[in-house]
Amino acid sequence: MPRSCINMEDDNYLEKLLFISENLGHNDIEALKFLCSDLISLGNLENINSARQLFEQLMRDDLLNKENCFLVAELLFLIKQKHLLCQIGYTKEEVQKELSTKGKISSYRIMLYNLSEEITIEDFQHAKFLLRDSIPKPPKCFLSLLRNMEKQELLSKNYLEKLEFVCKNLSKSLLKRINQYKTEKEEKNLSVASGLAECLWNTSLQENMEATRYEMTSKHRGLCIIFNNCTFKTMDYREGSCKDAGELNSVFKWLGFTVTIHENKTKEEMENILHLCKNDSKHQESDCFVCCILTHGNSGCVYSSDDKSIAIKELLNYFTANQCPGLINKPKLFFFQACQGKDAQEGVLLEADARSVNNSLSVPKNIPQMYIPKEADFLLGMATVDGCFAVRHIEKGSWYIQALCHYLKHLVPREEDILSILTMVNNEVSQQAADKKGKIKQMPQPAFTLRKKVIFPVPSDKSPL
Repeated sequence: MPRSCINMEDDNYLEKLLFISENLGHNDIEALKFLCSDLISLGNLENINSARQLFEQLMRDDLLNKENCFLVAELLFLIKQKHLLCQIGYTKEEVQKELSTKGKISSYRIMLYNLSEEITIEDFQHAKFLLRDSIPKPPKCFLSLLRNMEKQELLSKNYLEKLEFVCKNLSKSLLKRINQYKTEKEEKNLSVASGLAECLWNTSLQENMEATRYEMTSKHRGLCIIFNNCTFKTMDYREGSCKDAGELNSVFKWLGFTVTIHENKTKEEMENILHLCKNDSKHQESDCFVCCILTHGNSGCVYSSDDKSIAIKELLNYFTANQCPGLINKPKLFFFQACQGKDAQEGVLLEADARSVNNSLSVPKNIPQMYIPKEADFLLGMATVDGCFAVRHIEKGSWYIQALCHYLKHLVPREEDILSILTMVNNEVSQQAADKKGKIKQMPQPAFTLRKKVIFPVPSDKSPL
């Protein structure tokens, strides 16, 4: 008899599926539709705009019912929304164990989805260019491009030549994934479990990961303090910074932090706040500490609202082992939205978070590693490299902070670690340009002395934003 996914009445079963649907975003829906392309007809797929509608179609096709909803568990596992598995009575370990016998998503479909997860924005643009004669209507995402290739009979499980042509011009790792699929297929050892490849965890790897991540088990996740300096004595007003502060407040509260925002503080006030924070007894019962500083800056320093400079290293030194024993062996994360030079970007709605500006791009002189205390468990996330500006849109907020918040919301539920998230932030910000010709760019730069992975759990009593 199949394992019952939920031991409850029909209405509660449907309520759980509805909860899952409401907590999946647009990109998740597109991923689910793509993965189900071999199970649901094209005509029915095109009319699906939500996970609820997809679940309804799976029920009509007798692929989903109260007694057996493993397919939903498999789909959630594949798109890395593992925090939702508990809604249907599964854990990720249980799903993984049963994939080889119960999995319905083909290895071919999984391989294509894995490719889409690895494709960068620039790769996607190149792929569209290479296929412009075959697919004249520009697709909005890589999954859409793959669907169009299948419709044009340019792609199938037995015909991968066109896809190989595209991928060999983009990345060796993409081509390697295709070759791996072909090799397994030829050797007749292909199964759903092997098709998951590098994307999924096996049991031993998962156990190893648990040992190499910081503990995130406390009821109190930690303190998060945000300095948002907008007004200054002589420097320009930082319009749009409140948008950043609001996003950070929302995201870190969602992650379980106790957030405090400090607006327009003088140097003395900032130092007093940091002094009180380092002595806060709550650190003893917390997992982590976060500090975000939104202000003007220059090489190696930031500015208080009274135009006084504060060295970045001084700010971090408040939380060393000697100064803050409550945070020993716990990750201490600092994010700075501030220029680290005097270079200017053009554009009506763009400003630079620098004390003064000029019109030439300088060459980065130092890396932020020099600002980190010489001990473990620190992460410093800088909006830009030393010597360069950091862009802030006066209506939408800064490139860096908005990208950081976006990827925290999107990737924390997928159990991605903070360095992987910051890599995605780097890619997102680097694709933008502050001038019409696309020559003036911004590149964030993290530096760290972390010893383990920082993986934030999604609080069980809260759903993703």
